[in-house]
Amino acid sequence: VRGRGNARRSRAPALSWRPATRHPRLDMGRLSRPRSSRSRSRLPHLFLLFLFVGPFNCLASYSRATELLYSLNEGLPAGVLIGSLAEDLRLVPRAPGRQDQLSQLPERAVAERNPPLSFSLASRGLSGQYVTLDNRSGELHTSAQEIDREALCLEGGGGAAWGGSISISSSPSSDSCLLLLDVLVLPQEYFRFVKVKIAIRDVNDNAPQFPVSQISVWVPENAPINTRLAIEHPAMDPDIGTNGVQTYRLLDYHRMFTLDVEENENGERTPYLIVMGLLDRETQDQYVSIIIAEDGGSPPLLGSATLTIGITDINDNCPLFADSQINVTVFGNATVGTPVAAVQAVDRDLGTNAQITYSYSQKVPQASKDLFHLDETTGVIKLFSKIGGSVLQTHKLTILANGPGCIPAVTTALVTIIKVIFRPPEIVPRYIANEVDGIVYLKELEPINTPIAFFTIRDPEGKYKVNCYLDGEGPFRLSPYKPYNNEYLLETTKLMDYELQQFYEIAVVAWNSEGFHVKKIIKVQLLDDNDNAPVFLQPLLELTIEENNAPNAFLTKLYATDADSGERGQVSYFLGPDAPSYFSLDSVTGILTVSTQLDREEKEKYRYTVRAVDSGKPPRESVATVALTVLDKNDNSPRFINKDFSFFVPENFPGYGEIGVISVTDADAGRNGWVALSVVNQSDIFVIDTGKGMLRAKVSLDREQQSSYTLWVEAVDGGEPALSSTAKITILLLDINDNPPLVLFPQSNMSYLLVLPSTLPGSPVTEVYAVDKDTGMNAVIAYSIIGRRGPRPESFRIDPKTGNITLEEALLQTHYGLHRLLVKVSDHGYPEPLHSTVMVNLFVNDTVSNESYIESLLRKEPEINIEEKEPQISIEPTHRKIESGSCVPTLVALSVISLGSITLVTGMGIYICLRRGKKHHREDENLEVQIPLKGKIDLHMRERKPMAISNI
Repeated sequence: VRGRGNARRSRAPALSWRPATRHPRLDMGRLSRPRSSRSRSRLPHLFLLFLFVGPFNCLASYSRATELLYSLNEGLPAGVLIGSLAEDLRLVPRAPGRQDQLSQLPERAVAERNPPLSFSLASRGLSGQYVTLDNRSGELHTSAQEIDREALCLEGGGGAAWGGSISISSSPSSDSCLLLLDVLVLPQEYFRFVKVKIAIRDVNDNAPQFPVSQISVWVPENAPINTRLAIEHPAMDPDIGTNGVQTYRLLDYHRMFTLDVEENENGERTPYLIVMGLLDRETQDQYVSIIIAEDGGSPPLLGSATLTIGITDINDNCPLFADSQINVTVFGNATVGTPVAAVQAVDRDLGTNAQITYSYSQKVPQASKDLFHLDETTGVIKLFSKIGGSVLQTHKLTILANGPGCIPAVTTALVTIIKVIFRPPEIVPRYIANEVDGIVYLKELEPINTPIAFFTIRDPEGKYKVNCYLDGEGPFRLSPYKPYNNEYLLETTKLMDYELQQFYEIAVVAWNSEGFHVKKIIKVQLLDDNDNAPVFLQPLLELTIEENNAPNAFLTKLYATDADSGERGQVSYFLGPDAPSYFSLDSVTGILTVSTQLDREEKEKYRYTVRAVDSGKPPRESVATVALTVLDKNDNSPRFINKDFSFFVPENFPGYGEIGVISVTDADAGRNGWVALSVVNQSDIFVIDTGKGMLRAKVSLDREQQSSYTLWVEAVDGGEPALSSTAKITILLLDINDNPPLVLFPQSNMSYLLVLPSTLPGSPVTEVYAVDKDTGMNAVIAYSIIGRRGPRPESFRIDPKTGNITLEEALLQTHYGLHRLLVKVSDHGYPEPLHSTVMVNLFVNDTVSNESYIESLLRKEPEINIEEKEPQISIEPTHRKIESGSCVPTLVALSVISLGSITLVTGMGIYICLRRGKKHHREDENLEVQIPLKGKIDLHMRERKPMAISNI
């Protein structure tokens, strides 16, 4: 047996009902048909029905369907109908027009089975998580747990067997994803063990996603056009088929590349980068674009990652000198190790491809090589030995720059030696500041005019005038130190800042009148001081986090800079004293986290300080402010002010009148806190305003039809997903006197009763019986005679409470004939009582000899004067004769006590009677109107049939 191929929306559950048994109305002039005759007339029909249904019932027990297959899309909401096992196993007739959601044929057919069918899962397992099975109708629906095909079959699936009530099965070679269930059908007469397969169809609910956000591809700069390079880390999509990844594209091709996609035997698609132009790393060494993966859904979903195309270097450049020749002069008295010149070549390649070594050409004489040393790495030429008198005056040094796989570049250094006849001046330094290996160390922020060193200038010849000056840039000054001659003081001229400049190189130059000069290089190194506090990049950090966060959730990474160096520039981070204890700040990394879940409804905004402290002595610090806003999440269901609401409404309340306000709140904010109200049941009668929560009735309500209503109101918020709650509403209708008393007996103004002249005074003759559909005082009925007609109508009186009519005096010969009493039946309603009237006809005679004559009298319109008096239910007090005598005071006291007791007992009796009457009246309303027959059939007459009444 195959189930339907498409899942259907759930329909309203069928309601099985049976009409309530109704008692037939009392018909005074008819006899009911015997019940036994009707039952005997049904026997042949029941026998034929048994003969027809019996064989099919037997055959049904052997129709053993063992497997059903259904299919539905993943992600369907709760309550979607998957299939009806009762129909698909042919245990009940298939409902015509099954797509109609109101069809109740299967449910009724299942319920009317005797014994009824029962459907159940073989074992509970995980069945309640994904599907629900109706035990009576056999309908299978989706449950509140949304079915995710990828979670079931890609993560947790893997060829599960049939064990348990529900299991998961997916075949690696196919796209099928199955939920497997075992269902038992009982009772024994219809027993089945059914295997149900539910195929979960894929929908495009997942976008392609690259495993990494940054993808790098390296291409050599000499790659030829049409070179193909596979892009690692292709995008993944949990969806299958056309819903999976179909194509790739680049957001910017830079006119140098394109993409191609190849598909292997397993259907996996791999993007390839194709070179479309000539590359040159020295022109551009990197290209950045966005690679986009697109699936085949409708609409398609996209995933992206950053693609960085790096161009690798090849050795396609050789070293080059900027100048082909440099000219250098050297004094003959120069000391060994003095730098003479420096050559430098440039190679545009990178790494080992750009390594350059320097060497002398073979044309350079060995004597020049011995005099001038060339550093093969730096290209610096230094004086290697002392210049003698026989040394050549000019040296031509040919220097080669050698690169890997390249022809050497050539430059020439022409060195001219100037022979010195006279000795140059001498500079003798004496340092005041700390000096180590020719480097003077000064602290930053030293005061102005801080002395550094004294310099003594001497002329070895003793016959030339020597001048001295300072060469170089910096906050320094060289001035003669009075009163001494040839003494100079080097000092600072302004405050120095280590963060602006850390190193200075100056020279003290001495020269004589013959043009000979000498330099003394002074190197000044500043020492850092902790004069800078850490600085936050942002003094105010505005952060957001969604409530119900995971523990130890990352908030941000603080970053502060310190211009100082060394330990003085090392920054540590600390929380301010106003920070809550559940925030944590790593002192080294500056990572700010929150250790607990935050609840927006408890607190929405946090504001506290953080400190950045350096490691100087004393330490310096700065402060920043963290302003954290907790974003709302739909984690609170709407909450009614009361679980149960009760409203009292008078009946006949106008349509769309305001019954009452349903108050509901939602602790969430924004759309998550917006609440919509709706009536779940009785929505055809009641409606509720979403904005005000005002409950209204669409139509006017009648208490006599229904005295109370029980509603369920649902409140749904605007979150995703939406949360809801329900409340019970009870509406009680208050009675209004809108129903006049209904006279049930006598049934007609044309009916009459024969009263025998021998009837004794005080004997009951007949009664007037009426009911009122209202309740309370609105249903308390009083009877009175408001009009009389006949020979002696005063002979009859009516009990205002019971409606019993009794004979007050003996009937004489002159009293014979038709007596007509107009009886008014009135309730005690407020604000105005309602009433009905009925004519009671009493024919005083020994017998009825001429019915046509009596009927002619009844047809005549009676001339009755209406007595304007209201019917009252009263209790007449008992009168006692008070005898005179000496015991009068005692008798008066006893009378007062007796009267009070009688009044108390009478009041309690009236209260009990009214309670019982109200109870009987309610029972009469539930069972329609039932006339008490016992004691009335013998006293009442049939319509138009005389009956003699006597006291015998």
